[in-house]
Amino acid sequence: MMKPLLILIAGPYRSGTNGDPTLIARNLARLEEASGPIFRLGHVPMIGEWAALPSLRTLDAAEVETGDVMYETAHRLLQHCDAVLRLPGASTGADQDVAIAHERGLPVYRSLEEIPAAATP
Repeated sequence: MMKPLLILIAGPYRSGTNGDPTLIARNLARLEEASGPIFRLGHVPMIGEWAALPSLRTLDAAEVETGDVMYETAHRLLQHCDAVLRLPGASTGADQDVAIAHERGLPVYRSLEEIPAAATP
């Protein structure tokens, strides 16, 4: 068994939605569906949007236009994460998360079944 990991869940969020809030919410729900099983395995699930959305709501329009808050937040989070779970579906951001994880030597899981259980306290 291993120590609990902070695992970034990466997958489509805005991809394929044409900005439709209903489809974006559906994508977020798919990302969140993986959080419970990760938690049950003894790890800490993280989704970049959980951290980025409050920032988007509080930054002024000029700050938001000068960069992609979502990508930048995920990039910063990956400096603290121990692994990535890449869910299926086309997503430039999730592909960037995987590339960063590989650069950092972090494990990239492609399914929940690949994630080992953590040691229990």
